[in-house]
Amino acid sequence: MPASPMSDRRKLRVAVTRRLPDAVETRMSELFDIVLRNDDRKLGQDELVALMEGVDVLVPTVTDQITAAMLARAGERLKLIANFGAGVDHIDVLSARQRGVLVSNTPGVVTEDTADMVLALILAVTRKIPEGLAEMQAGRWQGWSPTAHLGGRVGGRRLGILGMGRIGQAVARRANVFGMQVHYHNRKRLRPEIEEALQATWWESLDQMLARMDIVSVNAPHTPSTFHLLNARRLKLMKPSAVIVNTSRGEVIDENALTRMLRAGEIAGAGLDVFEHGHEINPRLRELPNVVLLPHMGSATVEGRAEMGEKVIINIKTFADGHRPPDLVVPSML
Repeated sequence: MPASPMSDRRKLRVAVTRRLPDAVETRMSELFDIVLRNDDRKLGQDELVALMEGVDVLVPTVTDQITAAMLARAGERLKLIANFGAGVDHIDVLSARQRGVLVSNTPGVVTEDTADMVLALILAVTRKIPEGLAEMQAGRWQGWSPTAHLGGRVGGRRLGILGMGRIGQAVARRANVFGMQVHYHNRKRLRPEIEEALQATWWESLDQMLARMDIVSVNAPHTPSTFHLLNARRLKLMKPSAVIVNTSRGEVIDENALTRMLRAGEIAGAGLDVFEHGHEINPRLRELPNVVLLPHMGSATVEGRAEMGEKVIINIKTFADGHRPPDLVVPSML
């Protein structure tokens, strides 16, 4: 609970670190004393600290790393970090709570959009869509050939889902429609009725699952326990014909090891929407024809961004009224 509830929301000073959709910024401007950005440049640490010093609420995004040291410099005014996004691994939530700063997020709104992107990447890699697109755009296509651009059929393939939360389950529902066999590894096994509805088979051993899958979808958050969960040893367990897709967090995969194996033909292909070092992508990945790279587009829909903004606003309004934000992040949840 906030130490001093604020009954007048118009006196609540709120700062946004990046440009948000116009409709979201307009709504925030109506409700709060808002500090908006004129550009969409990523702020540096000193700039973020200066912003936090002068506001009651900070609205950061996944690109804003907020550390314990930065929070210690932020002063006493800041009381809520209302994250624009579901993942909060870029925020030191424990340090924030120790300093009396609440952290909220926007869970659930990106589920369907991200699951759609998982299927898009699976199809793009297995059916070699980027290769066909490049040929058409370059004007090299000479007409249909029975042996050109031969990909693989997704129906009947074994899909191993790493992380069976909201997004993992949404991926499973889509995979069933495509005729894939759904398997999963999760920290906790799903209830029997959920497994039955998803037609999903649980693997207690991640190693054993990886060795038997045709496609692996990474849908696990980045935590200390999932950093490089797919390391070189585990990646080597995968079949040479297998494909890996990651739309969650790049840190879950050892990117250098994955790159080496893709180059050596030890893994057939990859579809990556996230990367271990943010936008600094291993340049060797760009050279590979069996890899589809996207600029973190998994949740990038107009509808999804609007819903994220609405959740941020609800969290701030609820806090301003002296109540616990509905999407409060508790350190024990991480």
